[in-house]
Amino acid sequence: MTALTVAVDGSAGSGKSSVSRGVAAELGMRYLDTGAMYRAATLWMLRAGIDVEDAAAVAGRAGDPVIESTTDPAAPAIALDGQDVSTEIRTPDVTGAVSAVSAVPQVRTRMVQMQREAVAVSIASGEGIIVEGRDIGTVVLPEADLKVFLVADPQVRAQRRAAEDAARGHGVEVAATAQDLARRDAADSQRKASPLAKADDAVVVDATYDDLATVIGRVKALVVDAGR
Repeated sequence: MTALTVAVDGSAGSGKSSVSRGVAAELGMRYLDTGAMYRAATLWMLRAGIDVEDAAAVAGRAGDPVIESTTDPAAPAIALDGQDVSTEIRTPDVTGAVSAVSAVPQVRTRMVQMQREAVAVSIASGEGIIVEGRDIGTVVLPEADLKVFLVADPQVRAQRRAAEDAARGHGVEVAATAQDLARRDAADSQRKASPLAKADDAVVVDATYDDLATVIGRVKALVVDAGR
């Protein structure tokens, strides 16, 4: 295949990360988790004592965090100021604050620039890249070779996310997780800067009833077809 750019968007808990990583690994492509970048920025703000609800305060420090993302699907990692924070960015505190930080236009502008730079490096290497997030097909990569919008039933998403959190040692009931996902979806869909939305030319893939391997296979087929 040629070096493709693939945008995978969807709501929280829809399986974007697992599916994107799986497809990238099977096809020898790079993989970028943009949500991890926003989480790293959020962690920096929390560590710095910034009120994440104060958009002006967040905007004023948006350029300060030094964020580095790897694009190896077999070993995705993210560093903040030279420290690997791949685990810490998944804590409840960061999860509860990330929507507020990611809604700040100055934060989004910087992240989009970094994301496009990572894509340019991958394309230049001839490998291609799968980028997943919430505004990839509409803002970050509007000219992507393939756009996928991943969806799943809210209850199923809550069950999956609760299981992931439990595996990380953050035990949360499914009902509470469902409420948090609904809150994040509403905040991200209604924000003025790069809201969560399906690109007009995106292919919708429903991951409600299929297992991970099946969904990976479906998206992989779309990527292969796009590369022909």
